[in-house]
Amino acid sequence: MNRVLRCAGFTFDTQTPRIMAILNATPDSFSGDGMVGQRDVLLRRAECALKDGAALLDVGGESSRPGALPVSEQEELDRVIPLVEALADSGAAVSVDTVKPVVMREAIRAGAALINDISALQADGALDVVAGSDAGVCLMHMQGAPRTMQQAPHYDDVVTEVAATLARRAARLEAAGVAGERIVLDPGFGFGKTLAHNVALFRALGQLSARYPVLAGVSRKSMLGAITGQPVEARLVASAVAAALAVHAGACWVRVHDVAATRDALAVLAALGPASCS
Repeated sequence: MNRVLRCAGFTFDTQTPRIMAILNATPDSFSGDGMVGQRDVLLRRAECALKDGAALLDVGGESSRPGALPVSEQEELDRVIPLVEALADSGAAVSVDTVKPVVMREAIRAGAALINDISALQADGALDVVAGSDAGVCLMHMQGAPRTMQQAPHYDDVVTEVAATLARRAARLEAAGVAGERIVLDPGFGFGKTLAHNVALFRALGQLSARYPVLAGVSRKSMLGAITGQPVEARLVASAVAAALAVHAGACWVRVHDVAATRDALAVLAALGPASCS
């Protein structure tokens, strides 16, 4: 696996687990924390996330929850770009969660260090935007589209198929001139997967991270609800435990809503986990 991740002016050691904090500039986030038109509130939330230990702030202006409908290009730009500009000007490392090449390009111009694409740069022009920049990129696996992805997803071998798809997308990026040190992979928990698929992928995180660093995003997701029986607003403990287990399994990035709880869970893992016995 690449030992560093390079995202524009930021370089991260991939041997150290890192937290990506979620900032939803949307009205319909599944987690209930989305906000539109409340720039100051989101900036305060970002400040708290950084103080609590986040290394990257992931700004999203279009919900990707199951059943979500797309928003217009201009609406997403209006939601995202002012936040990116303000956060980047403050010196924060900013990621932008988008599938739209125009939003990617404008976000990079505004100072975004990483593009986080749930469709793994499949939109026309998306690969060219990233290749023409020095931004990092997170390639996520998704079967289907947000509106329909949870309608009977099927795989013959979920780990093999997800790994192969992500490897092909990463290879295309490298062929376009994007250094492997700029690439992160995300198996896409909950994006066209059943609970059984999610569990299999979780247990295979070490396999998926053989060449590129892996990001795991399970925070507050329905898979944790299925396991614990808790509603989304009561999944903090499950999310923090899952983040620590993801790191133990091979992830080096975790994308979360609850930064402080995740930070503490990772600290306990580092102090008391198996690695501390070596």
